[in-house]
Amino acid sequence: MIDYSEGSGKQYHVGVGQGDVGRYVILPGDPKRCAKIAAYFDEPRLVADSREFVTYTGYLDGVKVSVTSTGIGGPSASIAMEELNAVGADTFIRVGTCGGMDLNVKSGDLVIATGSVRMEGTSREYAPIEFPAVANLEVINALVEGAQVIEAPYHTGIVQCKDSFYGQHRPETLPNGAELLRKWDAWVQLGCLASEMESSALFVVASYLRVRCGTVLLAVANQERAKAGLPNPQVHDTDKAIRAAIEALRILIREDEKQ
Repeated sequence: MIDYSEGSGKQYHVGVGQGDVGRYVILPGDPKRCAKIAAYFDEPRLVADSREFVTYTGYLDGVKVSVTSTGIGGPSASIAMEELNAVGADTFIRVGTCGGMDLNVKSGDLVIATGSVRMEGTSREYAPIEFPAVANLEVINALVEGAQVIEAPYHTGIVQCKDSFYGQHRPETLPNGAELLRKWDAWVQLGCLASEMESSALFVVASYLRVRCGTVLLAVANQERAKAGLPNPQVHDTDKAIRAAIEALRILIREDEKQ
């Protein structure tokens, strides 16, 4: 493969090199969320700011950890995971937002994904569509324990990933709307908890790279609850999801040190 970094020693897109990040990395989508997450680290410092990829590194319980933003969607998320893994990261937690689908998922709840519907394009370049997009069990369990530690309401189960935000929110206006609506109804009937845009790509890439990955999401709102006439306020504060991820990293660090 051509070295597009031209010998700099830095990864071409993310801009980090060997020693810049820890093995444990939190992956938000929004670059502006990185500083908020890094504030939970000890001695956080900005190590890279390239395109949509902002990276801070610090410490939790004396162990080096990092946060890198991925931007929106599977293509940039997969690039982030590939390049972070190339410089030593092997445990990833996506922290993001979602729209609820199951009526039990209320605004402000956390959704911990056990797997994802691969209704996006990136993962298809890594694996045939028959291959499942599943989270790592150790990370799932740590996120569940993390949510319990901070006493946040949470759900575990399947999420749906797509490439088009507006394909979810106004499918009837799109040329392919009939298919989008048919599939949405199928996902709801099958018990999907929520819809988002990155986890299925991350889970499949993680399987390919033999690394650990999990996802915790804040439910901003739930359009199915709105359709049913149920309360559906909007909640945008991601702090509970961030804190659950921080606690999960602490748990994973402790368990890894035992081994």
